[in-house]
Amino acid sequence: MFRGVTAINIDTKGRLVMPSRYREQLLAKDAKPIVMTIDTDERCLLLYPLTAWEIIEQKLAELPSFNQAARRIQRLLIGHAAETELDNNGRFLVPPLLREYASLKKHVVLVGQGKKIEIWDENLWQERRSLWLQEEAATDSTLLPDEVKWLSL
Repeated sequence: MFRGVTAINIDTKGRLVMPSRYREQLLAKDAKPIVMTIDTDERCLLLYPLTAWEIIEQKLAELPSFNQAARRIQRLLIGHAAETELDNNGRFLVPPLLREYASLKKHVVLVGQGKKIEIWDENLWQERRSLWLQEEAATDSTLLPDEVKWLSL
């Protein structure tokens, strides 16, 4: 499971160094290669071990091909998917098209999300996080989904 927020730098070649706490999971035989794609709701990237991505890709492939919304999501997620591997130094390359989509500059934030890792431009992450915290503070708790209402932290 991937958890936590980690600030890292992207080098001039577009490589990120994967934090050591995630490397073991991503270097497992069934996790290689790792797969990156775009997030269709936010300007960030999603990074999956191969086994987790294959489940998603299979579900996407099963969507009806004559449904315009389904085809759009297939084109965006599968079409932008790029495989990469960690090198001996724990680095991986983010392709230029994906770096451009997520506006990745020098400072990047990795956000563990259980089965995947989100990759954000640090400034955009801080802006969005502040907005979400403001929205959460203003949210009427009666509007929360029932599954969240029963969650105990």
